[in-house]
Amino acid sequence: MPELPEVETIRRKLRDGAPESPSLVGKRIVRASLLWAGSLAEPDPDEFQYRIIGQTITDFGRRAKFLLIQLSEDTLVVHLRMSGDLLVESEDDPVATHHRFLLHFEDGTRLAFNDTRKFGRIWLLADPAPLFKKLGPEPLGESLTPEDFYARLEDRRRQIKPLLLDQSFIAGIGNIYADEALHRARLHPLTLASSLTPEQAATLLESIRQVLQAGIEANGASIDWVYRGGEFQNHFQVYQRAGEPCYRCGTSIERIVVGQRGTHFCPQCQRP
Repeated sequence: MPELPEVETIRRKLRDGAPESPSLVGKRIVRASLLWAGSLAEPDPDEFQYRIIGQTITDFGRRAKFLLIQLSEDTLVVHLRMSGDLLVESEDDPVATHHRFLLHFEDGTRLAFNDTRKFGRIWLLADPAPLFKKLGPEPLGESLTPEDFYARLEDRRRQIKPLLLDQSFIAGIGNIYADEALHRARLHPLTLASSLTPEQAATLLESIRQVLQAGIEANGASIDWVYRGGEFQNHFQVYQRAGEPCYRCGTSIERIVVGQRGTHFCPQCQRP
């Protein structure tokens, strides 16, 4: 599943454009093709068609792992889930087998939602805030101070790795960046969150921010055939490196399962 850096990379590409595709800001929607009804979570297809046609894209935002396409009247929210991707295409391009949804623009381009496994979802909402009410704070947000982060940790008797994956605790972090942040902070993934000192909590928050920023600067990680162009996989310290030497100390990276997720760590740098 794409994590915060991958979704942020897609957001910036759609907002700012890229060498192979123009920015979508300012484009007016003239038609929408719902190729698989299950991709649309809300509203019903008839209302969706009625509301979205004629609207113009004004901006692109992000909340956690959700992409927000700001329209002139509503917000189109997209969650890519396991295999979703957004592609800017020409109307002359053939419709790919796994395209589930198309937005057609008056200039002859379109935005395609491609989703092999059909887990992705789309919402057209006047106010997306209720959709995000259970999400925790943004890890890169200035409002999350080290003191606030420690206060959120100190009463949680949960292992730190699954807690970081809990989107109601902190939003946007997935398996890759949790492993990388814990290694950078020298914390074992089974450490109880409530056992961290204020200093360790501050270090962990800073480590989370550093690996997320590094991921964004590298355009995310391309470790699945769905996602292209990212380079952060070339900078992994522990993730998917089981049996290889730790770059910091030379000890072999180990892999265990924590909360049903493969977890990578250095037993020397991240002692229990």
